[in-house]
Amino acid sequence: MKENTEISLHDVLSLEKTPDQRVDALFDLMQEHGQSYYDEAVTQLEHALQTAQLARNSQATMEQITAALLHDIGHFLMNEHDAQHDFLSEDWEHETVGSRQLEPFFGRAVTEPIFLHVPAKRYLCTVEPDYFNGLSLASQRSFALQGGLMSDKEVERFENNPFHHTAVLLRRWDDGAKVKGLNVPGLEDYRVEILSCLEH
Repeated sequence: MKENTEISLHDVLSLEKTPDQRVDALFDLMQEHGQSYYDEAVTQLEHALQTAQLARNSQATMEQITAALLHDIGHFLMNEHDAQHDFLSEDWEHETVGSRQLEPFFGRAVTEPIFLHVPAKRYLCTVEPDYFNGLSLASQRSFALQGGLMSDKEVERFENNPFHHTAVLLRRWDDGAKVKGLNVPGLEDYRVEILSCLEH
């Protein structure tokens, strides 16, 4: 795996800070480094906020909403902040980078769906033949880079993960969160969810 992290969440979420200060620092990071484009329609930050809003609209749990907001945090942490589309030409395994950096601070109900949201795309493309056609061009482009269709063993392993249902939900929210110009609540609106899920 190629990992080129520029920012450590250990610094951002330092235990020397109060919980609110840690959330402030996380939101500052997302605001500053969320301006690169996820695809032609929305920035990384807009995509994160739209995903979280879809989770909230689905009466999701605090953990699921937090996972939705932070599901692409790996993109924010890596060298993808120049408003270019170059990251779509190579799989940097942002789901692994993000989930691993979040693990010291959030429980598995947050981090595991984040880790699984890319495999969830591969899973849905495998078990729902029409699913691929509904993906954005950016998601279709990254699909092959991320492994393509799952084997039978990969499908079985994915379905045996206790968080696979949440990962599929997250994937569907992810897919719907690419609407240009959509007006959604900002980061501050998710302070309660983040604070409730911070474990350390």
